[in-house]
Amino acid sequence: MAKEGKMVEQITAMEDDFAQWYTDVCVKADLIGYTSVKGCMAIKPAGYAIWENIQKDLDARFKATGVQNVYMPMLIPENLLAKEGDLVKGFAPEVAWITQGGSEPLQERLCVRPTSETLFCDFYSKDIQSHRDLPRLYNQWCSVLRWEKTTRPFLRSREFLWQEGHTAHATAEEAEERTVMMLNVYADFLEKDLAIPVIKGQKTDKEKFAGALHTYTVEALMHDGKALQSGTSHNFDDIFAKAYDVTYTDTDNTVKYCHQTSWGMTTRVIGAMIMVHGDNSGLVLPPHIAPTQVMIIPIREDQQEVHDRAHEMLDALNAAGVRTKIDETDKRPGWKFSEQEMRGIPLRIEIGPKDAAAGQACLVRRDTREKTMVPISEVAKAVPELLETIQKDMYDRAKAFLESHTYDAHDYDEFRDTIAHKPGFVRAMWCGDPACEEKIKADTTATSRCIPFTQIRISDRCVCCGKPATKMVYWGKAY
Repeated sequence: MAKEGKMVEQITAMEDDFAQWYTDVCVKADLIGYTSVKGCMAIKPAGYAIWENIQKDLDARFKATGVQNVYMPMLIPENLLAKEGDLVKGFAPEVAWITQGGSEPLQERLCVRPTSETLFCDFYSKDIQSHRDLPRLYNQWCSVLRWEKTTRPFLRSREFLWQEGHTAHATAEEAEERTVMMLNVYADFLEKDLAIPVIKGQKTDKEKFAGALHTYTVEALMHDGKALQSGTSHNFDDIFAKAYDVTYTDTDNTVKYCHQTSWGMTTRVIGAMIMVHGDNSGLVLPPHIAPTQVMIIPIREDQQEVHDRAHEMLDALNAAGVRTKIDETDKRPGWKFSEQEMRGIPLRIEIGPKDAAAGQACLVRRDTREKTMVPISEVAKAVPELLETIQKDMYDRAKAFLESHTYDAHDYDEFRDTIAHKPGFVRAMWCGDPACEEKIKADTTATSRCIPFTQIRISDRCVCCGKPATKMVYWGKAY
């Protein structure tokens, strides 16, 4: 049993060092591996299977709104990137440049895409001619490269996977409707499938995407009280269209600029899922997104009746649409239990000789470790119901944590004290002056997370300067 315990002991307790706990979970749960490419991780099968489920779910949601998938080049000519000045300024420190092809120097530098607005704009300028060509609702699944100085698995790596939607519309109203629509798609996905409650709102001008008119965000709260931006949707109005000459001929035969949007979600949501739901034994996966929802663990599998009953449940659960596997390795049962807890599988089914003889099995929840004895004949009915209960309970616990770690501040002393001693979100009024935003960051390292769509009036004065306040803002320290 000492060996079985060691697997769990290798995870640093989150109470002792949350950052190390997070890294330990990523590595010990076999989600990632380190590579010889500095700042870039290898996503191992267990980690990539999670991303595949995220991709499958989001892709279906996108297509339900009329979006089609495309693919654009990964290289961007320097002159093309330079056309939108704010975009260049915003991404310049993170751009990786290619200066040589084969043995010959390039006549013009090419950047490895940090984002693809310029490529889509260039494409749309050639592809869109008439109002009949609109709207264009495109998305691509790809990787991007940003030369980050400090990296962490999933949360911030130089190369990461994402989807980026890029749409073009005839009117500003249509673009705004699409921008909000896609933000709501993200929020619904995070809450229903990753069991992560979010705050929806608008970024301040200081925090918005470079070159955007508006940026909308979904913000989540991690178990250590830090915020994580988990998805963004940007309204470009006609700003990019004017820079890249993306026009169309309207019904009145006049040439007009298109109105565009962009929206994205990355592999960092895997990091969010780990930090919202994980515990000191490892990963805790929400059933909706778990690659394996149920692991059957036979005890004394060498006994024929145990073997037969285990496979009977396997077949019944897979037929019921439950993603189920059976652990028939020669490891000891205690080791198997620890391993499946480490990997976060939502539900395990234990069955030994006495259980097989009695025609029953033990269902053990990963999230609470609660055990339930169920007749084998009822497993295929009981398990899907229990998985939905686990999904809901995980969301409810995360929601309760979010609410209990959201505080209101009425003046600057209260604000600074709360930020310093109570990890979480702080709601406070803001006058709209970027100088107050800068002062708050300089004094506390907290940043504005979003101006929530659902507003409440905490006071009439800005928490920083005391001037009349216009908006309530969520503030917090963030990843």
